[in-house]
Amino acid sequence: MTPEFWQNRWQEKRIGFNQLEANPLLIKYWSKLNLPAGSRIFVPLCGKSIDMVWLAAQGYDVVGVELVESAVQAFFNEQNIEPTVFQHAENPAIICYQGKLLGQKVELWVADIFALTTEDIGNVDAIYDKAALIALPADMRFDYSEQIRTMSDNAPQFLITLDYDQDKKNGPPFSVRGEQVQQYYSSHYHIAELASEPTSIGSAPDLEVTEHVWLLDKLLTDK
Repeated sequence: MTPEFWQNRWQEKRIGFNQLEANPLLIKYWSKLNLPAGSRIFVPLCGKSIDMVWLAAQGYDVVGVELVESAVQAFFNEQNIEPTVFQHAENPAIICYQGKLLGQKVELWVADIFALTTEDIGNVDAIYDKAALIALPADMRFDYSEQIRTMSDNAPQFLITLDYDQDKKNGPPFSVRGEQVQQYYSSHYHIAELASEPTSIGSAPDLEVTEHVWLLDKLLTDK
C-alpha cells in the first residue's frame, strides 16, 4: 500500500476500520499477557484507535506509529490532550506527539514504520496489533513482521486477524489465514490461538468473516 492510499482514506474520511468502542476481544483476552501496570505497549499503524484509550485506562503507557499525521492529531483532539510535538533529529519527515492520558504516557510517531528503529521508540513490553498486519498486502507482511520483531526486541504480541474469502472482497482489511500467521512468526515465536469468533466488515456486511486472536511469545531458543 502506498502512503498516498492511506492519506486519501483519512482525507476522504473513509475510515470504517476505526471503531467507536474498544475491541471486545482485546477486553476479553488481554489479561492473558500477564503484564503489570506501567508496562509500555506498542501499537503499530495505530490511527486514532480507541483501543489506546482502553490500554491507558488499564494503567499502560502507549507508544504508537501512524503514517497519517491528521489521524494522530485527531486522536489528541478527541481525547482533549494538548500534545508536545517533536521533530526527529535526523529525519525531519518523522514527528512525535507526546501527552498524558488517564495518567499514562502516550507517544505517537508520525512515520513510515519501516523508517523507525528501536532507538526511536524505546523499550516496549508488548505489542498490540489489531490494525497493522491486516492492513498490508501479502507481499509486505513478512518484512513488516521482521521490522516489528526487530523494533520490539521480540516482545510478546497480542495479534488480531481476519479470515474471509479474499476473492469476494478486495482489502484492506486483508484476510490473513492461520497458516500465514505461522509463516510470518513461527521462526521466532510460540503461537497460541486464544479465540475465533464470527464478525463483520462494514464495507461488506454480508461477507462471512472470522476474527482470530493470537498470542505470540518469544521462543526460548530465539536470540
